[in-house]
Amino acid sequence: MAQDIPVYLFTGFMDSGKTTLVEETLFENNFGDGSKGIIIMCEDGEKEYDEAKLATINFKLVTVEEEEDFTPAKLQKIQDTYQPEQIFIEYNGTWGMDKLLEAKMPEGWVIVQSLATVDSTTYDLYMNNMRAMMQEQVFSSDVVIFNRTDDDTDRGHLRRTIKNINRKAQIVYERKDGTIDERPEELPFDINQDVIELTDADYAIWYMDAMENYKKYDRKKVKFLALVYNPDKLKKGVFVPGRFAMTCCIEDVTFIGFKCKYDREEELPHKSWITITAEIRVEFAREYKGKGPVLYPVSIEKAQKPEDELVYFS
Repeated sequence: MAQDIPVYLFTGFMDSGKTTLVEETLFENNFGDGSKGIIIMCEDGEKEYDEAKLATINFKLVTVEEEEDFTPAKLQKIQDTYQPEQIFIEYNGTWGMDKLLEAKMPEGWVIVQSLATVDSTTYDLYMNNMRAMMQEQVFSSDVVIFNRTDDDTDRGHLRRTIKNINRKAQIVYERKDGTIDERPEELPFDINQDVIELTDADYAIWYMDAMENYKKYDRKKVKFLALVYNPDKLKKGVFVPGRFAMTCCIEDVTFIGFKCKYDREEELPHKSWITITAEIRVEFAREYKGKGPVLYPVSIEKAQKPEDELVYFS
């Protein structure tokens, strides 16, 4: 059986910092470790690789200039020619990700990590005008690196929109000077209140934080306006209070809510509106495929439908 050959995938639009990240990984983090490797470069950006410098760490540069040339046959030829022990792919940001992710790789090639670089200064522009392409870049990434950030960068906005696309992604903020911004993100509500009262503006932010950092909410109480999801197919003793949320446009609207255990759930009509105060308990839930926040109502009151039924991740 062929030994696994690790493949590291770098995605992102041109000039988003992919080449710089690859070089930092190889030279500053001593990632090469002398193993024979190749960089498959699929686009020419402003920054170019120094092939002589790559040779000092036993790496070679291979280019694939056209999308139609990125084929299983081409990849196999690269494998046969260079016999690499590790592979870095700097993918073209305008090529379809499905072409890469569904491609038949040479025997032994295994994508072990996918990283996406994003220019924080152009992120909203791309999301508004090339949303599908931008989402493709980060949908399957293990790490999303926002570079060219500063103190005025709205990190919470960036994080929420990425997490809505790819909840598992680790998010890193890199400042313009190359240092990592590790400041904790501020929340627009106080989690130390006896009851965390959420406005409509807070709900989507709280949802993302509670799903990702559920341990800090264990045994805390929360109060919010909710739409009841309680169709006949839902099992007894459970309903889902939540809201329809939008990221950047109407096509992105999705219902986000929490499992809620309530032995009088039959009293709550499907699609009715309530104000719920509940205690959060961290439990294993099949719906979460692991542990997560499960609500236990303290009080439930009928409520009027709000003027704007949507909440927003921005």
